[in-house]
Amino acid sequence: MSNSLIQLQIQTLPDNPGVYQYFDKEGKLLYVGKAKNLKKRVSSYFNKVHTVAKTNVLVKKIHTIKHIVVPTETDALLLENNLIKNFQPRYNVLLKDDKTYPWICIKNERFPRVFWTRNMIKDGSEYFGPYTSQKTVHVLLDLIKELYSLRTCNYDLSVANIKSEKFKVCLEYHIGNCKGPCEDLIDVKEYNNNIQAIRDILKGNFKESLKDFKKHMTELAMDLKFEEAQKIKEKIEVLEKYQAKSTIVNPKITNLDVFSIISDETAAYVNYIQISHGAIIRSHTLELKKKLEETDQELLELAIIEIRERFHLTSKEVLVPFEVDLGENIKVTVPKLGDKKEILTLSERNAKFYRLDQLKQLKIVDPDRHTNRIMAQMKADLHLPVEPRHIECFDNSNIQGTNPVAACVVFKDGKPSKKDYRHFNIKTVEGPNDFASMEEVVYRRYKRMLDEQQPLPQLIVIDGGKGQLSSALKSIDDLGLRGKITIIGIAKRLEEIFFPGDSYPLYLDKKSESLKIIQHIRNEAHRFGITFHRNKRSQNAIQSELDEIPGIGEKTTITLLEHFKSVKKIKSATFEELTQVVGKAKAKNIHTFFTNKASQ
Repeated sequence: MSNSLIQLQIQTLPDNPGVYQYFDKEGKLLYVGKAKNLKKRVSSYFNKVHTVAKTNVLVKKIHTIKHIVVPTETDALLLENNLIKNFQPRYNVLLKDDKTYPWICIKNERFPRVFWTRNMIKDGSEYFGPYTSQKTVHVLLDLIKELYSLRTCNYDLSVANIKSEKFKVCLEYHIGNCKGPCEDLIDVKEYNNNIQAIRDILKGNFKESLKDFKKHMTELAMDLKFEEAQKIKEKIEVLEKYQAKSTIVNPKITNLDVFSIISDETAAYVNYIQISHGAIIRSHTLELKKKLEETDQELLELAIIEIRERFHLTSKEVLVPFEVDLGENIKVTVPKLGDKKEILTLSERNAKFYRLDQLKQLKIVDPDRHTNRIMAQMKADLHLPVEPRHIECFDNSNIQGTNPVAACVVFKDGKPSKKDYRHFNIKTVEGPNDFASMEEVVYRRYKRMLDEQQPLPQLIVIDGGKGQLSSALKSIDDLGLRGKITIIGIAKRLEEIFFPGDSYPLYLDKKSESLKIIQHIRNEAHRFGITFHRNKRSQNAIQSELDEIPGIGEKTTITLLEHFKSVKKIKSATFEELTQVVGKAKAKNIHTFFTNKASQ
């Protein structure tokens, strides 16, 4: 669509809060967004070139702009979330995890049953949850079953039915799992008191249940009913054990939701923890697949709205790592220290562990996607113009100033490409001079690649600090490759990453995959270089010893080594054995040389 027609549509947009929708020329919904000011937000898409290519592609496809004005920013958040879930536009964040979660239901009936279900029926019953783990549901129901005797049958226990003796107690009554409400063997009030205690436990409040059990135990003991008192004591121990597992925060902190976010180039992971009566009663992590240049703030806001709606949350306060805009009805707290800060740190740890678990699974299930994600992350972390699909790393080796050599190792798609590794003997440098040696091998490597029209790497890593980097850069400039290849240096001591012309190093997170790949290629270059250096020193030592023998030249040395495999075996060989390989005259020289040397 022409730019003038787009501008005409933008001019008609109001300055109110609301939701905007982008459609292509076929009428397909491309993107949904929210805004405090619709006109300003939509205009921003069309008055600049975006850094993310996908955003520029989206803008080119926009044909029609529609909007919905809402009273408040909170309404805009809710509406945006619902439209994204319902229509799943191509360029919006993908909210993964749309499964149905289990609930614990307290049925709306006389003598209520307590059971788990995935279906919410609006019949006045109470639903607690949803729970993100089926295991949690079963643990809670087992706890309730141990503490309280509830019915499991689905009989209609109306007053009329019980009076007419329509039902008889079953096996559950005889084994002590049920108090027999079907034969009016338990009072409705007593039964409902148990149900109220169960409500408190499901809300994370164990205080009243423990108080009632302890009071009842004391009464039984005073009446000398020690066996029954012991059973109540066992119930108290079960409840206290469960409470001890749950309560890990300050008991004064209650009815609070905690949200944290961990993100990389392709996805974000938002963890949610619900605190009630000082106990964590729920934890869940939501994965959001990025599509455009979404900020952590935008992603966290979207995730909070989605999680609050999904889990029917009503708390008035949320803890978050940074300021977010959730409307006027929710208090946003960014804790700096104390118990609340510790809870937020725990939430962040949960998000990190979830992300690592997802990445491990991805590496196994979809290695190509795993590689693409790492390459995108490296591009962002190192501020590269393109993804570093081809990386080369150089390392010098001149132990004790002898036999200076250099190594070049190659990584493709983040993995070693050993067939492309190269060794270099230093030719133009006298003595141990790391800077001059680096300048020589970098020039030789890329001069040859240019002459042979081989594809150049996107990233060069120099093992060393500013000195080695400056030396390598001279060769890059001499070859006219400045700006065509990114070159960085990595200093060993603090893992500092240096860029040309920048006096301040870049420090990557010690656990980041970008740093791990750079360390891997640096260590591989060091290993490869040291191995070559040792082999060369060993070879030179062997050759120098055999070169000392009169009448023995290079050709004879090679013949001897090919036959005997080592100088040690040549030394121990008999005159006859040597004669069979190199003839009588040379055998005599060799045998005499080593005999004289041994007697010295």
